[in-house]
Amino acid sequence: MEASRKSLLKLKKKQISIKVKRYRPTEDSEPYFQEYKIPVKPDMVVLDALNYIKDNVDGSLTYRWSCRMGVCGSCGSNVNGKPKLTCETFIDDVGDNLTVEPMARFPIIKDLVVDIDSFMTKLKDVKPWIINETEKPIEKGENLQTPEQVDLYKQQSMCINCMLCYSACPVVGTEDDFIGPAALALSYRYNMDSRDQGEKERLKITSSEEGVYGCSWIGECTSVCPKNVDPAIAIQKLKLTGSLQTIKELLLPKFVK
Repeated sequence: MEASRKSLLKLKKKQISIKVKRYRPTEDSEPYFQEYKIPVKPDMVVLDALNYIKDNVDGSLTYRWSCRMGVCGSCGSNVNGKPKLTCETFIDDVGDNLTVEPMARFPIIKDLVVDIDSFMTKLKDVKPWIINETEKPIEKGENLQTPEQVDLYKQQSMCINCMLCYSACPVVGTEDDFIGPAALALSYRYNMDSRDQGEKERLKITSSEEGVYGCSWIGECTSVCPKNVDPAIAIQKLKLTGSLQTIKELLLPKFVK
């Protein structure tokens, strides 16, 4: 019993070293690492560590977070070199020597905060909303779906726009115009929705070198996704759909609207 108490006290007093990449554009010529030593408790996540630094050590540290529940997608950072949600990454799982950097592939605004304007533009380009040629009158009731119809797009609908897949994607790092994993996966999600009529409109955007044909199918996007959206598979399915549409237009031009 006494040994257990001593072990618990030791855990409560445990300290770790955390290196955080800092960058203040008005003061720094380039990013640099700043090291902090902080106490940790069992079940602390990386976001807890950042909040401790902010509240008790260095109030100038800047980062994004909101829900702390793995839902909002705003707390993404590179933790020990891998894109992760800091609110879901336990310190015990990554070790005592912790490094936190802003997500790769994005311009840094300050410290761990990155500029996501390019992502928001690409997301809007694929029209991630239900498109209908004619609006159904309210008096005709809801657009009902069967469980089987929902299953066709449910996996991709889990995307929280955390952009970890963009940080991991090697193509995003070399091709500025590449639409990217999350936006393409959401395009597929709406194409598969039985209530939607905008597939052909989206395919004009996604069936291009900047779209699905820019993907090298390395699969890093899928490996880092915290919601198992599997953007890599969604992109391959979009390639197939786009190819079939092209073949139809070539062989049956009179019958393809």
